[in-house]
Amino acid sequence: MTLDPYPRPRRAAEQLRSHRWFGPDDLRSFGHRSRAKQMGYATEDFAGKPVIGILNTWSDLSTCHTHLRERAQEVKRGVWQAGGFPVELPIMSLSEMFMKPSSMFYRNLVAMEVEETLRCYPLDGAVLMGGCDKTTPALLMGAITMNLPSLFLPAGAMTKGNWRGKALGSGSDVWKYWDERRAGNLSDAAWGELEEGIARGPGTCMTMGTAATMMSLAEAMGMSLPNASSIPAAHAAHARMATQCGRRIVEMVWEDLRPSDILTRQSFENAIVADMALGGSTNAIVHVLALARRAGVALGLEDFDRLSRSTPVVANLRPGGEYLMEDFHDAGGLRALLESLGGLLHREALTVTGRRLGENIAGAEVHRSEVIRPLHEPLAAEGGTFVLRGNLCPRGAVIKPVAAQARLLRHTGPALVFDSYAELKQNIDREDLEVTADTVLVLRQAGPLGGPGMPEWGMLPIPQKLLRQGVRDMVRISDARMSGTSYGTCVLHVAPESAVGGPLALVRTGDLIALDVPGRRLEWLVSEVEQAARRAAWQAPPPRYHRGYGRLLLDEITQADEGCDFKFLAAPGETPEPDIF
Repeated sequence: MTLDPYPRPRRAAEQLRSHRWFGPDDLRSFGHRSRAKQMGYATEDFAGKPVIGILNTWSDLSTCHTHLRERAQEVKRGVWQAGGFPVELPIMSLSEMFMKPSSMFYRNLVAMEVEETLRCYPLDGAVLMGGCDKTTPALLMGAITMNLPSLFLPAGAMTKGNWRGKALGSGSDVWKYWDERRAGNLSDAAWGELEEGIARGPGTCMTMGTAATMMSLAEAMGMSLPNASSIPAAHAAHARMATQCGRRIVEMVWEDLRPSDILTRQSFENAIVADMALGGSTNAIVHVLALARRAGVALGLEDFDRLSRSTPVVANLRPGGEYLMEDFHDAGGLRALLESLGGLLHREALTVTGRRLGENIAGAEVHRSEVIRPLHEPLAAEGGTFVLRGNLCPRGAVIKPVAAQARLLRHTGPALVFDSYAELKQNIDREDLEVTADTVLVLRQAGPLGGPGMPEWGMLPIPQKLLRQGVRDMVRISDARMSGTSYGTCVLHVAPESAVGGPLALVRTGDLIALDVPGRRLEWLVSEVEQAARRAAWQAPPPRYHRGYGRLLLDEITQADEGCDFKFLAAPGETPEPDIF
């Protein structure tokens, strides 16, 4: 295999984008230079040097990013060391815990902010700092569209939680112990101890939830430095990696290495294979579809299904497995996992290092085979996420079988339908609720428009009276997403969603629904004549928003199988560079 030379041919200083702001001998450039000097910079600080935007998603309400203030300074150090000029720019922070109705509601807004921030300022390249669930795809979506040299700096996962000597994984153990509390098995004191022990430092959830999944996939598709996604946030190696990002982005600018050079079909297929091998979050499908469309790569649910069938789950990580991200790092991290996948990857895909993926991972070793299992002893023979088809989901639905109880992977039962999450919350724990362990719980009005913003409501709670009977999993179906830290037999992303008249809108309590996960089928066992009659009587719900960003979302968002991007943002064509007068 012939590799591209490293480094690539260097550009001249006059070819830098920032030269248009700082270089010419005219009145406007005089103003730019004088204002830089107003901030205390000398001409030699910025003249003829790559200007690097450090896009920082830190905020006082972004729990996963509490350390990014420090990391931004470490990135600056690397930029200065490599002869660049660093400038830190704040980007809206997508706090998974605090934003309502959902951080997903604002993913596309942040993607637009990133794109326009990169466009309107005198930037030659960017370090994208983030990690909490929707932040990673939002940063990458904007960077892909603007197409400046860009490098993603993953925030890293928290170190392990602890309760009475047991390792806790944020998210996954919340759901587990909350069910025990609802069942009457956990005291107030124990619940308080869990609250203090489950998240004990900076970083994202330390399970293979959406944050860890998307950070890993950013690396697998070539947009992060090797093994950057695996380093826990609190480790000294994370600070060193931040400085390395600063040094590397300066070289990427001189080499003119852009997202369009890196993000090909091969790189996206590598991301899907990594997702399946990791047993990653179901949310990854929505985000990777959006990223691919931004990059002009034709990718669909069928690609996820195809690669799922040929990729075993080898990462034994919660919620589908046993271990946490700190264990994964110590076992060799993503480099070791990718190297263990051998020929399942496109090893010739280019990365931000200027080298091929195969070069970046060559020689990486697995140090704990119980955490990263060998291909011949996988956690599951097929990928972590399956794509379902059938008359209840004409455009697809997804499920994570590795996190479900095996007895429910083939199941037929009567539906119990909730028309909103508020209705579900009000009624799910009623003692007179007509429900058994065989019931199929159905939630609608939870999709991209119905939610709105497709909230993480898909792990519908088990009715309290069943919890007391020992039931811990049921078949649950919705047009919502679920947290990547969640688990259970949850069918998600049903498309088209109920708010636009998808079949889910027509299901009634008592209808039989058949789930066949090995056969990848989801069927609504109602006659076509009855379906047609219900469709004729269906009326669309009134719009929830009449102005503002909410109205923009309702008008522009696409369905789950298309990535939930805004149509006008994913449209083909380039936006011109700003005029400088």
